[in-house]
Amino acid sequence: MRVVLFGAGGMLATALADAYRHDDLTLLAERDCDITKPDQVETALNRIRPSLVINAAAYTNVDGCEEEPDLANAVNGEAVGTIGHGAKRLGATVVHLSTDYVFDGTSPSGYAEDAPVAPLSAYGRSKALGERRLAESGANFYLVRTAWLFGPHGKNFVETMLQLSKKKRSLKVVNDQTGSPTYTRDLADAVHRLVASAAPVGIYHRTNDGAVTWYEFARTIFRLAGRRVDVQPCTTDEFPRPAKRPANAVLQTTKLPPLRPWRDALAAYLTQR
Repeated sequence: MRVVLFGAGGMLATALADAYRHDDLTLLAERDCDITKPDQVETALNRIRPSLVINAAAYTNVDGCEEEPDLANAVNGEAVGTIGHGAKRLGATVVHLSTDYVFDGTSPSGYAEDAPVAPLSAYGRSKALGERRLAESGANFYLVRTAWLFGPHGKNFVETMLQLSKKKRSLKVVNDQTGSPTYTRDLADAVHRLVASAAPVGIYHRTNDGAVTWYEFARTIFRLAGRRVDVQPCTTDEFPRPAKRPANAVLQTTKLPPLRPWRDALAAYLTQR
């Protein structure tokens, strides 16, 4: 299968590249193709003529999106529609990665794939725009929402906690935001299986199984890594940030079996890093 992967070099894209290493894979980083430039996207797709287009490119700085909403909308929103239109012209299928931040986090039970989106932040709004533009493009697509990513080759919460543990013996971590930590390698393998199975196109939620607060996540990281750190819970209000985060945006998986529990995935990552 001929595959093009936008966003090469990023944490998730690196895992996806490994998952598709046995295919005819072309990796495109921002320096190779600026997805906010329709002519560059069209030229790249016409040259490669893929049957599968994976978009892992994104502006993921949640607080930065509050300061640069136009850039966020360009990268996370309008560019997704551009990719979708290009794929449709070639008859290619699109895999696009989205986020739990398209939801407002007020549902106690989390969100199924067909739940209406209601983003709280500029980042969430830009990702919701991308979902909408992809649907409007008319391309066949797998829209895969995920959350709380960790893995090699990128900045993530696990690495941040481990770095802080070298400098501090006591930390406060937010205990009123809940989500599902997700290992990039598990997610990439899940995407590969989803496409290979010829499952119906549409929206899918793929996270490691289970839900946890950032505070509980941090405690588990330190325990599994053998780090002695006194972790104290705090509220979101104690650490105000420019972007509002959803309190409980757990992604329900109603179409596919769950991935392995997040604690097992975390243990594997800590062993392999």
